[in-house]
Amino acid sequence: MITATGTKQTIDVLVVGAGLAGLLAATKLQAAGRSILVVEKAHGVGGRLATWRLGPGRGDYGAQFFTVRQPQFQAIIDEWLELGLAFEWSRGWAAGSAVADGADDGFPRYAITRGMTAVAKHLAANLTIHNQTRLTHIREAGDGWEVAVEDGRTFGTRALLLTPPVPQSLALLDAGNVPLNAANRAALERIEYAPCLSGLFWVEGGVALPAPGAVQQPEQAINWLADNQQKGISPEAAIVTAHANPRQSKIWYEAPTGELVGLFMGGLRPYLHKTSVIKAQHIHRWRYALPLVTHPERTLLADGLPPLAFAGDAFNGPRVEGAALSGLAAATALLNSA
Repeated sequence: MITATGTKQTIDVLVVGAGLAGLLAATKLQAAGRSILVVEKAHGVGGRLATWRLGPGRGDYGAQFFTVRQPQFQAIIDEWLELGLAFEWSRGWAAGSAVADGADDGFPRYAITRGMTAVAKHLAANLTIHNQTRLTHIREAGDGWEVAVEDGRTFGTRALLLTPPVPQSLALLDAGNVPLNAANRAALERIEYAPCLSGLFWVEGGVALPAPGAVQQPEQAINWLADNQQKGISPEAAIVTAHANPRQSKIWYEAPTGELVGLFMGGLRPYLHKTSVIKAQHIHRWRYALPLVTHPERTLLADGLPPLAFAGDAFNGPRVEGAALSGLAAATALLNSA
């Protein structure tokens, strides 16, 4: 049960981060009878399952689609399909474009009806989540943990799951002088990420991306373009997502927004009709977008400390499926640690 004294709450498991890993882990832990609290520094839920309203339409500006390789994740997707939450967008990618021909690799590319954020909201519906909760430090407290918030609140928890990008999780532990053992720290510090610059553009006048509405071109500065209207999540307007490749994202990460718009337009312009007009845009910087070096296991359970697990798409990922399976593995590890 969740107990509270003054400004301090005590729960069975505190989950940091309301992305896919954290939400699925929290759901599994709650179903097992544990009291759960999820804290998230952002205004909403989902992490890189991110959808933005732009003009009359919407676009996914983080994860664009997901595939399935493992039966455990397929069971989750089958439930989402049955609910009408997910749909199959396409199969097969070749020659830089999304295609529906002999290049089909057999793996459906799934998308979420009304945008990726919708699945995060679905998962969050039955969980206790504190949004806009920015933590300052985590420290040991007896046989559990004390988690401090910028606004002065503290949470006591018997077990802790950290799902933010690993550098952010380590910073919280270091701020509380948590003594991770050398092997655990080395494993976590080995993980590396690449950034991603993302742009959304509301286009009036026509977009000429090939069916089913996307181009993937890894060697180009703008390595991903997708028309969310063709994709099926923005019937009201053509909202185009553009991603810069990891190298360009690193180079341009701190550039002013106006310069980033110019960078994206260089890749988008060839796919616009001559009369097309950009009505509005939204630029987002993902600092930890793509795990380059991942941990070989689905989760890491810290040694010699009260129950503490790490999860996310950098744990035997990446991909959306990797984040999901990592969260479920972390939940199992914490249940078994009790």
